[in-house]
Amino acid sequence: MPSTELAGLRREAEALDAADGLAGLRDSFHLPKGKIYLDGNSLGALPKGAEGRLLATLRQEWGENLIASWNTAGWFVKPQVVGDRIGRLIGAQDGEVIALDSTSVNIFKVVCAALRLRPDRRVFVSEASNFPTDIYMLQGIRDLLGDIEIRIATADRPLATLLDGAGVVLLTHVDFRSGAFHDMAAVTAGVQAAGALMIWDLAHSAGALEVDLTGANADFAVGCGYKYLNGGPGAPAFVYCPKRHQPHVRQPLTGWLGHSDPFAFSLDYAPDGGIRAFQCGTPPILSYAALEASLDIWERTSMQAVRAKSVQLTRFFIACVDAYAPHHGLVLASPRDDRVRGSQVSWSHPEGFRIMKALISRGVVGDFRAPDILRFGFTPLYTSFDEVWRAADTLRDIMQTGDWRRFAGERDGPTT
Repeated sequence: MPSTELAGLRREAEALDAADGLAGLRDSFHLPKGKIYLDGNSLGALPKGAEGRLLATLRQEWGENLIASWNTAGWFVKPQVVGDRIGRLIGAQDGEVIALDSTSVNIFKVVCAALRLRPDRRVFVSEASNFPTDIYMLQGIRDLLGDIEIRIATADRPLATLLDGAGVVLLTHVDFRSGAFHDMAAVTAGVQAAGALMIWDLAHSAGALEVDLTGANADFAVGCGYKYLNGGPGAPAFVYCPKRHQPHVRQPLTGWLGHSDPFAFSLDYAPDGGIRAFQCGTPPILSYAALEASLDIWERTSMQAVRAKSVQLTRFFIACVDAYAPHHGLVLASPRDDRVRGSQVSWSHPEGFRIMKALISRGVVGDFRAPDILRFGFTPLYTSFDEVWRAADTLRDIMQTGDWRRFAGERDGPTT
């Protein structure tokens, strides 16, 4: 690439950073020196406020107040309080989201709950591009119940052709490999018109896109707290169930904290009539502390502003890599259309694993997804345009020099 073109891209990065309305939030995160972190779609960066929030929970709430903190510090209601805060990022009403457990466990709960609402329809539908845990959980429920059919949509078997007799459809909103995303409202309407219930996995959507679960009339949704929401490894996931379903829903993990009166200690289970019915066991209070520190940052901006910067970041990265990619075999695996691309950009290359290893060795942290995907996640709260330019320039140098060949002896595998 001519040096004049490189200089032009760098000047564009400087101009974009100067106009960035979210730039002030970057200092709210701990970002290690010497690294350009483009893997927030796998694990979000550490909010600086998390340490203080955790220490206060440890020293004062647990250390000094001990068991009284279930009431005085609101430990009992953490799942609902945190759930409401997440709900405001995904277009839900208060009382429709609860933060708890893991995404996989929550998929089990909502799929079984949905199946009970469609007892005469023993067909699950998903798609081959879903994150695998979604399909694994469907298979586990089928193995448990024994009379379930699973249909998997592919390019040759479109979703619309598989809906006859379906009871539950589970889709990942944003494709974890390519970053392409579904039209939530249109897909939901089509599924419901066929008589099925629609469940969305928002793991790569919450905190990355403007999601409107209410406007889309979604039946259920699940998602995690550790990716774009920056809640830390093992952060509580979440369940969305709209109020129209809550009086009728029954999930299978009937633990005591989902009971309508958990401290009555009755021998018979009676589910709570609201979102708390999805609760099962004791909430992990220390994990909520870290997630709340991140949610404090989210409440200083809007999803509209976040999405606008996300589009700029991904578009600029594509432009930077486009300037030289055709010469080195990199093929864009993400949509070029901003309207259907999430907050990540993926490129395919036969040597993708070794290229990513070379990038990480130089401080540019993305990840590799089989069979040949280099995946870069852009987190508008803390990613700068200068970092995007430098990441693309490092990739350019690796491709031009063949530096990835240093890792030629290594077998493909996870990079992070």
